[in-house]
Amino acid sequence: MSTSLPTQIPVRTHAHAEFIDITPQLSSSIPAGFSGVLTAFCQHTTAGLTINENADPDVIHDLLGALDRIAPWRHADYRHGEGNSAAHLKASLMGSSVTVPVTNGRLVLGTWQSVFFCEFDGPRSRRAVVQLLPRAEAGA
Repeated sequence: MSTSLPTQIPVRTHAHAEFIDITPQLSSSIPAGFSGVLTAFCQHTTAGLTINENADPDVIHDLLGALDRIAPWRHADYRHGEGNSAAHLKASLMGSSVTVPVTNGRLVLGTWQSVFFCEFDGPRSRRAVVQLLPRAEAGA
């Protein structure tokens, strides 16, 4: 079984904290007819990736609000010298990677699901690394 080389998807964030739908960029990285899995990985410690609803923008608004309550930007107990400990905590809560099945060149996401790049220390120029792993052939 061969694997594809990783590719990078650039992501430009425009706010201090935001979720950016990168599903279209991920979809465009999949060759026609490909079946297997797509893994996307965030190489940043103050950003992450998640899969969630993209039909109602209030979901993202609510997620950002809840994360702010869990990890407020300024907190007297943070010790990290750069002053962005909340961003590190939020990135850890979201996670650094997602894995999505692919069938016949299409992501197998639920009806309302999208893949989001989660910025917590922006605005910045970021990237997600994408790796495609083909389905194992029968008898291999």
